[in-house]
Amino acid sequence: MSSGNYQQSEALSKPTFSEEQASALVESVFGLKVSKVRPLPSYDDQNFHVYVSKTKDGPTEYVLKISNTKASKNPDLIEVQNHIIMFLKAAGFPTASVCHTKGDNTASLVSVDSGSEIKSYLVRLLTYLPGRPIAELPVSPQLLYEIGKLAAKLDKTLQRFHHPKLSSLHRENFIWNLKNVPLLEKYLYALGQNRNREIVEHVIHLFKEEVMTKLSHFRECINHGDLNDHNILIESSKSASGNAEYQVSGILDFGDMSYGYYVFEVAITIMYMMIESKSPIQVGGHVLAGFESITPLTAVEKGALFLLVCSRFCQSLVMAAYSCQLYPENKDYLMVTAKTGWKHLQQMFDMGQKAVEEIWFETAKSYESGISM
Repeated sequence: MSSGNYQQSEALSKPTFSEEQASALVESVFGLKVSKVRPLPSYDDQNFHVYVSKTKDGPTEYVLKISNTKASKNPDLIEVQNHIIMFLKAAGFPTASVCHTKGDNTASLVSVDSGSEIKSYLVRLLTYLPGRPIAELPVSPQLLYEIGKLAAKLDKTLQRFHHPKLSSLHRENFIWNLKNVPLLEKYLYALGQNRNREIVEHVIHLFKEEVMTKLSHFRECINHGDLNDHNILIESSKSASGNAEYQVSGILDFGDMSYGYYVFEVAITIMYMMIESKSPIQVGGHVLAGFESITPLTAVEKGALFLLVCSRFCQSLVMAAYSCQLYPENKDYLMVTAKTGWKHLQQMFDMGQKAVEEIWFETAKSYESGISM
């Protein structure tokens, strides 16, 4: 398939429901009376913040998630994601509650006649979680530590998760799984010819040589895979001293879950926590310290961390550039990472692995002695 045709088919897969249609879906599929609905930003699916008329004991705010046509063809994966969200909530994590349809399912396939063809979309309804995205707040070293700890706890807890369709998380050619960094090569044209592209090409080359050969030495687990600064919600409370203290109040978007490795999760988390930071290079040590308080990395895993963080930057930046060509109307949302991402990646590249690792590992080590940097 030519890139032009491929792009067109990909572009058509994103849902384009109106607010009225979203409201009707909630009422017909989930049996709730909608009082207000507003769109929420999303990458390639469609999300709505839904307010419902007050019921005796139920919540009044929800998120309606409408999967794109491609994702909707894999209902097993969506089912596993829903059950993981429920499992984590039962284990004490701040995840949403999954609402059941009138037919007592966790999702429903809805068909829409677009005139030229009939398209099917999987729809789900989750409770709306309170809090503000980390992206909107200055993040302290202590909060970075807690987020690292949360990432490790999440992956460790999921070792106990069982489901008959769990194999659906083996997503071999899933572009957002870190082991699939070489797949970025077919999207590089979206960058044009410049230094950014040269850096990405170099990272892919190093990834093939230095990470692909070590995958068998990494410890496997299920990854959330997208603990970014918009998918972690924070709420503040007053401490005994009267200062504001922040706690994680919500973990969002389990759509990128797949089998991966512990070191993938911490690398992804470090990369996204760097995005809005005024001191991005320092971030890694605090996140790593939190992660290692639950799951210490092996020497081989630690040795790959720098390149894995660079690789996640490349995934995010290349796919953002590519997606902007597909969905130019969604450019503001798609390019959030790119605003600072290229600068951070270039800084890491210019400093080099040894210098960055020294900062990360020394910072992480300082937590062991009780003197965090």
